[in-house]
Amino acid sequence: MTSPSAGPAELARLLAAAGHLPPRWRRVFAAVDRGRFVPDEVWVRGADGYVPLSRAREPDEWRRCVYSDMAVITQVEDPPGADPAFTPSSSASMPRVVAAMLDHLDPRQGHRVLEIGTGTGYNAALLAEFVGDGHVVSVEVDAVLAAHARRALEAAGHGSRVVAADGADGWPEGAPYDRLIATCAVHRVPYAWVEQVAPGGRIVTPWGTGLHNGVLLRLDVREGPGGPEAQGPVVGDSAFMWMRAQAPARDVMATVRHSECAVAGRTRLDPRYPLGDADAAFAVGLMMPGVRSSVGHGPDGEWTLWLADAATGSWASVDYVPETAGGAQPSPQHAPDAASASRLSPHHAPAEPGFDVRQSGPRLLWDEVEAAYRRWERAGSPERTRYGLTVAAAGQRVWLDEPGKPYPA
Repeated sequence: MTSPSAGPAELARLLAAAGHLPPRWRRVFAAVDRGRFVPDEVWVRGADGYVPLSRAREPDEWRRCVYSDMAVITQVEDPPGADPAFTPSSSASMPRVVAAMLDHLDPRQGHRVLEIGTGTGYNAALLAEFVGDGHVVSVEVDAVLAAHARRALEAAGHGSRVVAADGADGWPEGAPYDRLIATCAVHRVPYAWVEQVAPGGRIVTPWGTGLHNGVLLRLDVREGPGGPEAQGPVVGDSAFMWMRAQAPARDVMATVRHSECAVAGRTRLDPRYPLGDADAAFAVGLMMPGVRSSVGHGPDGEWTLWLADAATGSWASVDYVPETAGGAQPSPQHAPDAASASRLSPHHAPAEPGFDVRQSGPRLLWDEVEAAYRRWERAGSPERTRYGLTVAAAGQRVWLDEPGKPYPA
């Protein structure tokens, strides 16, 4: 049974007790009821995917999930009735993540705030409670989600405006804004966001690559020589669903074709190193735009790392065999999928140390991984929180430690 005290006040208390809720946000989280925004039908992680959870059929479990520090899936792309589901497309984020992002945003009462990615409307309600009704505009690309959030906000008495539109364009009608927060991950920070935030304002957004999603950026906006610029550091981890306009291809194995034309080779670089370490994977991903990865598992601890760039039709595979790895180390932090597992290459463990490689297409993807990994090592293997980003009219530039040190150098 769910505790009778389960509700927004108890959620705020639990977050604060765990050190996840800054004092100035506690009143706001206690005042805004997450349960009024989360749909009656959601999905939660199960053993083999996401299983449906109904408020009507399992009210206690639904309340336990909603008033706990956990994410719940609110929309999937699977066919109706799928149980389990495998393709989430929207979620209500962990409350601790919501609180951390709002704290980095650092809004003030009376600020005008633009939110990209309305989702359930809960985040917009928290913002409206803090800065004041009528000061928040939220943009949602999915018309169904936008309609749900609009109804929930109206029913809860929060005066946030919800617009069904592509958040990549921001919402110029309400500009300039003092703050902009995105609840979806991007590869490229849209310059429209920078243009619509007033100098002295701030942008907080999840940021990532196809190989590491991702981190959280905190960018401060200023007037630059060529127009507005936004600049700031990575401030932590933050894995969000991709902005739909920038979402990479999900099916890595769909790019793997014409295997008979692949170039075979060997590598001494253990494939666990460049993508099994979060800092390395982030740095490698910065150097390899458009590339996704997947892992297919075989018997006896063997597995294959697959890399693919759908835009160029390039792919690569690296076969891991424990006998040639030179010692036991952590397995890769990549979840296998059914497609990659079913197409796992056969292994014939060679006597000498090393790993079999195959590459196909105009990009030699494993060669690129090795080069990017070695570059990261030469830079001192920096942690991902040492990077930052500058976004200007001419494009965006990654840097290490300070804006004057571009990465790669």
